[in-house]
Amino acid sequence: MKIDAHQHFWQPARGDYDWMPKDNATLNRVYGPGDLAPHLARHGIDGTVLVQAAASVHETEYMLGLADATPSIKGVVGWVDFEDKNHRAHLDRLAAHPKFCGVRPMIQDIPDVNWMLRDDVQWAYSALIDLDLSFDALGFPQHIANFLTLAQRYPELRIVYDHCMKPQIRDQQAGEDAFTNWAAGITALAEQTAGCVKFSALVTEADDGWAVADIRPFARHVLDAFGAERVMWGSDWPVCRLQADYADWHNMAQALTEHLSDAERAMIFGGTATAFYRLGEPAMN
Repeated sequence: MKIDAHQHFWQPARGDYDWMPKDNATLNRVYGPGDLAPHLARHGIDGTVLVQAAASVHETEYMLGLADATPSIKGVVGWVDFEDKNHRAHLDRLAAHPKFCGVRPMIQDIPDVNWMLRDDVQWAYSALIDLDLSFDALGFPQHIANFLTLAQRYPELRIVYDHCMKPQIRDQQAGEDAFTNWAAGITALAEQTAGCVKFSALVTEADDGWAVADIRPFARHVLDAFGAERVMWGSDWPVCRLQADYADWHNMAQALTEHLSDAERAMIFGGTATAFYRLGEPAMN
């Protein structure tokens, strides 16, 4: 299958998208399966992984409802409250759904960069391992060291590093060195952990006026460090619309991987996500 490993649907009227700017017309509107379907058809994409965008269990249940009604949604990455051990019951319940893959705490929005290592949230990682669920690691370059610690502390935890760990390409465009430290961190994650990485969201970390040349060194480093079998392409739609249409990013990703073999590209554009998220496999009981 050709898989988009990272996309969103949302309903702002529910009121739990705390990060969403109210005055941003691109983001602050309803996005549903009917909006994405033409893009999937145009690019021959067989299915997607729908990822949470709100810190609530209500959002997870909303997404699973969409998945029940939408064959193209092959997997769902939801949310539980890592600060509340009682949410283990939610994990147990959600894990029984055939399309529930795992969870993503919104670490990039938490002021404490060390939050993920706090004693009171460690139960959640153990629970994910017990239930054989995945963990989407959402953060910025400053979180890389802690994600490395986390992955080494829990080697059985299935981790995927979202959005290439969001290198600040806009700073590079402005003449600052945003590459060196980020690249060292990416190399460490690739060499010292078993995690995968999402080849996504690079365009939204660039500033207006970006060109493919601005994106290429960051993309190439991720591809070289992790290898195709640990890289999965995602659109990050509709967030990508802040800087590029679905087709623009899809076609750019195709161009950025044109030096690879057909087998390697098949992994990046479907095989890796299918294996990592175990798409199509029966749920645990």
